[in-house]
Amino acid sequence: MATLTPDRSELLHELGLDRQNVGMLGRLLATGNIGRAEEGPDGRMSAEIHIVPDQLVWDPQILVLPHGGDLDIEFVNDDQNTHCALVPSNGDSQWMWLPNYSRGTMHVTLDGPGQYWFSSNIGNDEGRGLIGAIVVMGDVPASARLDRPPQPRP
Repeated sequence: MATLTPDRSELLHELGLDRQNVGMLGRLLATGNIGRAEEGPDGRMSAEIHIVPDQLVWDPQILVLPHGGDLDIEFVNDDQNTHCALVPSNGDSQWMWLPNYSRGTMHVTLDGPGQYWFSSNIGNDEGRGLIGAIVVMGDVPASARLDRPPQPRP
C-alpha cells in the first residue's frame, strides 16, 4: 500500500510543495505523515490511510500520486469513534461510512494533476483536523491547456 517517508521538509521540497502558490499545503497539513501511492503493473494505484486513535488525523495526511489515474484507497478507522471518508473523484465525490474499528476500500479517479482535499465530514471532524490531501503529480495535458502566452513560473 502507501509507503511513508521519514523526512517531511525534504520531501515537500522534492515534490515542489514548499514553493510559492503551493506552500500552503505544507503549512496547513504541517504535522501528519506523507505517503506515496503504490503503482501496480496495470497502472492502477493503491494506498492505505488510517485514522489514528484519539488524534483525529489521517495517516498519511498527504498522499502523493506519481500521475493521474485510478486509485484504490483502503481507509482504516483505528479510532473508537465513527467517522467517514469524503474523497473527490473526477469532479464528483465518493463517500464512505467508517464505524469504529472498521475498514473499507474506495475506488476513485483523479485524472488531472493538482491538490485534492479529503476529509471526514460528519460532526465537527473537519473543524477538529480530520482533513488530508491527495497530490497528483504531473503536468496538464496539452489538450487541456489554455490558449495563452507562456506565464512566468515561480
